[in-house]
Amino acid sequence: MNLPLTRDTLRQENLAFVGTGGVSEGNHSNGFAPAFYDVETGRAEIARFSDGRPAPMHILDGLPVDWILQRDSSGRISAIKNSVIAGFIHGDYFYTRTQAAEAILN
Repeated sequence: MNLPLTRDTLRQENLAFVGTGGVSEGNHSNGFAPAFYDVETGRAEIARFSDGRPAPMHILDGLPVDWILQRDSSGRISAIKNSVIAGFIHGDYFYTRTQAAEAILN
């Protein structure tokens, strides 16, 4: 079973994909938007700030309430359900970090 997605998890993923199209700075100029995908429901959501504006990177603040598992003492989302993964949306398609990194190479 996967662990819940947290801010620490996102940092670890960013480090694993640094210098590739698997991070926002590596693919933004190619039209990729940071997003999240719930593999249980097939629902994809663009990363957003808590006020609803699209975010330029993966943050948990603007995700749907039904994805939230935990908030920190200041009320910020600190964990979301384990069926949600971070990736990117390009056009109408969701890309995992690996898929986005590969797409940038091709």
